[in-house]
Amino acid sequence: MTVVVHAADVQDRDGGRLVLQKLCGRLRRLKRIWVDGGYAGAFVDWARQTFGRIVEVVKRNEMHRFVVLPKRWIVERTFGWLGKYRRLSKDYETLPSSSETMIYLAMINLMLHRLKPG
Repeated sequence: MTVVVHAADVQDRDGGRLVLQKLCGRLRRLKRIWVDGGYAGAFVDWARQTFGRIVEVVKRNEMHRFVVLPKRWIVERTFGWLGKYRRLSKDYETLPSSSETMIYLAMINLMLHRLKPG
């Protein structure tokens, strides 16, 4: 798992570049990357050229009613799991590195409890 936390004034596309640069050379089996509609455009072209992976934008189909978007629920579910940890429920950390560390600790705790409940 790779976590990148950045300031709120960083555009999604720029943050996506930070994530992919951190992943460079680590996940060789990664074939496809799903991204939100905010990443469409130059980011998709850059990711395809730089990493040679298939980048697929998951777009909203209908705006008038609730529709489950493919693969989007995985991200939302993970955010829900992280939101159960008090320090991650609000943005208490002052440094991005502290937030990244807390996310790692929360996911380690979650996985440990999945391996051995109780």
